Amino acid sequence: MRFRLTAFGLHLLGSACALTVVLGALYFGWYRWPGWYLSSVLHVVGIVVLVDVVIGPTLTLIVANPGKARRALTRDIAMIVTVQLAALIYGGVTLWSGRPLYYTFSADRLEFVQASDLDDAEIALARQRNPSLAPHWSSRPRWVWAPLPEDPREAMEIVNSNVLAGGKDVIDMPRYFKPWEQGLPRLRDQLARIDDIKYLSKAEKQSLRARLSAAGLPPDERNALVMWGGSRRLLAVFDPTTLRIRALLVPS
Repeated sequence: MRFRLTAFGLHLLGSACALTVVLGALYFGWYRWPGWYLSSVLHVVGIVVLVDVVIGPTLTLIVANPGKARRALTRDIAMIVTVQLAALIYGGVTLWSGRPLYYTFSADRLEFVQASDLDDAEIALARQRNPSLAPHWSSRPRWVWAPLPEDPREAMEIVNSNVLAGGKDVIDMPRYFKPWEQGLPRLRDQLARIDDIKYLSKAEKQSLRARLSAAGLPPDERNALVMWGGSRRLLAVFDPTTLRIRALLVPS
């Protein structure tokens, strides 16, 4: 039994270290709050953790029989590690392709943009026309303003494509992005009282008001805006004077 436990412990330690390096790099580089919540990646992380930290070492505990031939034991553990590596690569690639790149303010809302939302043609255009805000492989999440282009024809094409044909929105076109600070006057005009936000239910509004009061933030000021990430929502609460974000709250 001691041999089995030693093999289990070593396997668990190695698996945990590999998982910590991969997930830690992705988390601290791209997925810090609110990225992990808006991207809904916990199910992917859960699968990887289950395979690499639970199932893998447990199978080693089962197959690590001291009476088994060394060659057979090596083969069995190699097969387990291969499956673990496949799960880790799957998780890493999935998280990398969906990594957060932008938090955008556009029109009347905040929206979350992942790497998978941007196609190669748009990225190439952004690097030509707007290199300072174009995405690169090492780009960290940035807050940007995503207004419609000033050319009315271009703006109408984007609106028609998005609304009528389900095409790309301006938040998927980094060639049009501008620095966050330039959009703050427009953002100020869109701030609303919690009670006036139509995307929140009555129960959610009551809960959010109570949480803001408990945090010492005024619940009756025009200081809030909804942030969208797919089907998930957050309430972004701003300081009405400086327009700095004071809180990002999950409606509940």
